[in-house]
Amino acid sequence: MLGEILTAIVTPLRADGSVDLERFRALASHLVDNGSDGLVVTGTTGESPTLSDDERFALYEAAVDEVGDRATVVAGTGTYSTDHSVHLTARAHELGVHGFLVVTPYYNKPPVRGIVEHFTAVAAVSDRPIVVYNIPGRVVLNLETEAISQLAEIETVRAVKQANPDLEQARRIVELGLDLYAGDDDLVFPFLELGGQGGVCVHTHVVGPQVKELVTRFRHGDVDGARALDEELRPSIDLLRVVVNPIAIKCALNLLGHEVGGLRLPLVEATEEEREAVRGCLERLGLLQPAAAL
Repeated sequence: MLGEILTAIVTPLRADGSVDLERFRALASHLVDNGSDGLVVTGTTGESPTLSDDERFALYEAAVDEVGDRATVVAGTGTYSTDHSVHLTARAHELGVHGFLVVTPYYNKPPVRGIVEHFTAVAAVSDRPIVVYNIPGRVVLNLETEAISQLAEIETVRAVKQANPDLEQARRIVELGLDLYAGDDDLVFPFLELGGQGGVCVHTHVVGPQVKELVTRFRHGDVDGARALDEELRPSIDLLRVVVNPIAIKCALNLLGHEVGGLRLPLVEATEEEREAVRGCLERLGLLQPAAAL
């Protein structure tokens, strides 16, 4: 539908903290050239909580213009406010994005009937596909199977990005006829085994070709080869666990020369210790040469 590998792209920032659209365009093109079938713009990794609406819209427009003819652009338009989510989704539709990533409303902890009405309202402003984002670690509550089955009745709800390791719940999503995307990067292979579509990933900023190869091997019946590659990519998972993202992945990109800048508060740049841990992961992946011993 939207592709197998979608990268939740970071938002490059200039030294003064403003959004760097030129760097964003360059990174978007690089990711699509290196394994990504599409991009999720203004997800959590894109620092969406600290972006203004105008900044969001500028990023959607830039992404569609830069890669929209050769990759999908999925706008992260979900918030804890239904009115705001509807507004973001309607404008993103006008700007030509191909779909929307809509997170479970967070912080205010609505009941299931409120969540269903929230998604129904968002779906009413566009005929393009919605990916439901279930990430209980960040939004406090888990979308249980019954809730997801109700959401599946909304015509444009086509997929779920699941960021928890509940394999039975993941299996049920596939049985409901929805595309299943891994919401944690270490779930890509396990979810493929359940009939999943692929992943909405962060580590694909640095190992995109390898993750795409993993999926290709699996699709072609080389399950053992896919499993072996999954193991080889373990340092990319370790990288993301050094410090909360997007701190770690921005650090990695800067080390690799992509110059995506810093972060907006309350996020802060990696400490020297964290930076060295990220460097070590990149070295283990063969993406950086080990630092010379003094």
